[in-house]
Amino acid sequence: MSENPDLVIRSGTIIDGSGGAPYQADIAVTDGKISAIGQELPKGAAEIDAHDRIVTPGFVDVHTHYDAQVTWSNRINPSSWNGVTTVMIGNCGVGFAPCRPDQRDKLVELMEGVEDIPEPVLSEGLPWNWETFGDYLDALDGKPFDLDVVTQVPHAALRVYVMGERGVAREDATPEDRAEMARLAADGIRAGALGFSTSRTINHRTVAGAYTPTLGAAEQELIEISKAVGETGSGWLQVISDFDDPVEEMGILRRLAQASGRPMTITVLQRDKRPELWRETMADIAAANAEGARIFGQVLTRPTGVMLGFEISLNPFMACPAWREIADLPQAEKFARLSQPDFKARILAERQEDHLMHSRVTQWDRIFPLGDPPDYEPAADKSIAARAAREGRTPEDMGYDMLLEGGGKAILYRPLSNYAYGNLDTVADMMQHPNSLIGLGDGGAHVGVLTDASAITYMLTHWTRDRDRGAKLSLPWAIKRLTHDNAAAIGLNDRGLLAVGRKADINVIDYDNLKIRAPEVLYDLPGGGKRMVQRTDGYDATIVAGQIVCRHGEATDALPGRLVRGARA
Repeated sequence: MSENPDLVIRSGTIIDGSGGAPYQADIAVTDGKISAIGQELPKGAAEIDAHDRIVTPGFVDVHTHYDAQVTWSNRINPSSWNGVTTVMIGNCGVGFAPCRPDQRDKLVELMEGVEDIPEPVLSEGLPWNWETFGDYLDALDGKPFDLDVVTQVPHAALRVYVMGERGVAREDATPEDRAEMARLAADGIRAGALGFSTSRTINHRTVAGAYTPTLGAAEQELIEISKAVGETGSGWLQVISDFDDPVEEMGILRRLAQASGRPMTITVLQRDKRPELWRETMADIAAANAEGARIFGQVLTRPTGVMLGFEISLNPFMACPAWREIADLPQAEKFARLSQPDFKARILAERQEDHLMHSRVTQWDRIFPLGDPPDYEPAADKSIAARAAREGRTPEDMGYDMLLEGGGKAILYRPLSNYAYGNLDTVADMMQHPNSLIGLGDGGAHVGVLTDASAITYMLTHWTRDRDRGAKLSLPWAIKRLTHDNAAAIGLNDRGLLAVGRKADINVIDYDNLKIRAPEVLYDLPGGGKRMVQRTDGYDATIVAGQIVCRHGEATDALPGRLVRGARA
């Protein structure tokens, strides 16, 4: 090297994202790219001592919902607290562009329900300085972030934009509607989106209970959009579906993949009622890929579940009339009322009213203390029901008292999917399937019920180091899954590997002390809105385009992240 580099990461154990064996070397960074890897490199303008640390590529998170946060914030946390240097937004068919001024309420209602982002936060925080999808990208273009952002065109927004109330009511699209949606989807890809997303699940609803506009969209509508996306030569298709009729649904998705000629990713979860259906889905994906398709099952590193607490969106007593009297009180006042013995007796005696989540949040043999550090693979004997039985109490009584701990800020954990057998062996099988990708962390969404952006870090802490209920996984393999594999899947081939010439998105990690903290509630959204987050320990440095954006969990002043338009060679 003839010139001194901007940054040298010295003497780290490099896990380069290829899946190969770790090795010790220095890494030099010049002008935002890796300029050299070797021994005893020249001194840099800045240096990081990575002795006894692992050095990895920055993580690529392909499933987030920061569509709103990127418009009002430069810091895309909690993902940027988890070593993530690139996020993909616009998943599940929901987003805020394209959007006419008189349709904004419809998209806000949808995002509020589907992704649990409070309406006042969106109404106050969104600048709405766009109408078309291209306008939305222009609004983000040049804005500095602490990581890179890539986008997808959301189907629900297209339907509402083109069809208005007919789209909201899930009416069939006319030929003219289909043609216009296809044109707009392709325009979005050409403007720089890296995908098109849609939802086919009944779980995606507004707060009022209305289904997402894309539920039940006719195959012909999806075919025409997929063809238009394919004609751009870029982007992928992202789909979430219930697979109630697996044969019919997989047939549709295979035809969409064939029509587009583009990669497709499908959400894959283990459901309690059909715990082996996911294997059938992955077998169908493998068969389609053997015939030339490029379909990935997208999986999470732990259960999909919800947090229960008196400060957040859900708790086991939320359908009680007494709870509704205090639900909107400030936390201190709420805790004071909950702490009164007569109020507790009343709430435990009340018959709970019907509620969509009632059966999920009161199944005490499937509700657990979360703990600190959090335990996402709890044994059955740790459930509230099992603990209460051992102490001769009702689970309601015990659960209530546990939720009062810490000033009413304690959190219980209810795994929903990926936990049918009471362990994560199935998740290990999912992650190791050759046609799967790691994702589904939902950063920026469900801010009152889950904090799965930390599932990225969980891949390292639990699966490669701490697991005591089954097999562990290789650290180099896990790093590859979070970096190279995700970057390649969405067409960002300039990152995801530590190699000369690649973008200098890098993590320096104190692996032995890497830790996910317990969730906490922050009131830092627009209008004082609250969200639940998890911080992490052990990320010594996260580097984006050669600049250190985070040191030991604290943000620096550097904001080198940008909107990325289109694929990268």
